[in-house]
Amino acid sequence: MKLLTSLIGFALSVSTGMALALGPAPAPLKDKATLTVGYVKVGHLSPMLLVEEELKKMNIEVKRAEFVRYADARTALLSNSVDVSAVGAGDLAIVAAQGSKNLIGLTGVGSSPKYLVVRKGAKIDDWGDINGKKIAIAPGSAVWFQWAMTLIEKNIPYNSFTPVNVQGGGTAFVQAMKRGDIDAMVLWEPFESQAVAEGDAYFSQKLEYSQSRAVGAELGMLAASGEAMTQKKELVRRFLWAYLKAEETLSKNKDVFADAYSKYTGLPLNVTKESAKIIKLGGVLNKDQVSRLAEAAFKQGIVQKEVTKEAAALYDDSMVVELKK
Repeated sequence: MKLLTSLIGFALSVSTGMALALGPAPAPLKDKATLTVGYVKVGHLSPMLLVEEELKKMNIEVKRAEFVRYADARTALLSNSVDVSAVGAGDLAIVAAQGSKNLIGLTGVGSSPKYLVVRKGAKIDDWGDINGKKIAIAPGSAVWFQWAMTLIEKNIPYNSFTPVNVQGGGTAFVQAMKRGDIDAMVLWEPFESQAVAEGDAYFSQKLEYSQSRAVGAELGMLAASGEAMTQKKELVRRFLWAYLKAEETLSKNKDVFADAYSKYTGLPLNVTKESAKIIKLGGVLNKDQVSRLAEAAFKQGIVQKEVTKEAAALYDDSMVVELKK
């Protein structure tokens, strides 16, 4: 009867969108252990700032490895250079297409609307206005995939605009915007809000591209190497609890979130306050979305093999479900 009640409660929470409460902290490990954590300095991963202190209480020492791109973090997980890290949800299709199973998706991290960021002085008020415009992109990135699939689903030719491939991190995009080299950019936080806060750009709110069926609104994904899931599973479990605890704390107060965001990324508070208004912490990813991502990646030639089932099999959020009541 108790099991039935729990299952009914879980089903209701899913169907109504009611948040599940995080359970009590796992017990500290008997012996001290080390977990290597990869991270990217973007706002939706700000809970990373609070993880290390919680893990210390559980007798876990954290070694950190910083990455500029999700792709670099993916490579590190596949080579077992890090145990856990944030990557892109679409990385599961890439890994599956490579024939590897050494990366396991654990949970999404957050969502936000995505608006085209337009240079002040350039007029892009609707989708027809992108014709002939120079729009900066990061080819193969998660946000580029969101943008490209939105165009396809809206039947807008990709060659309507002039893509400008920008190498490096978000700062390079912001600098290109400041110089007037581009008319708009497809980017990620906090650099979107930075360009707006510094007065160089504005959000074109009629050009929202986070809601394509193929990609969805998920901003990232926590993942573990297959080796870590085998040899350090209890450490991964405690890392997830610590991350979810931090996520819960920051979700309750936008000012607290903005402050952590500022400390985590090194950006000024006036930028992170604006960015924190946009981001909703807490994953929206599920197996069905992973499947749609993989299907779209194959159809668009991003991966060369049809790996819809294989990619979905690499996503396992059972540990998160166990940690939440």
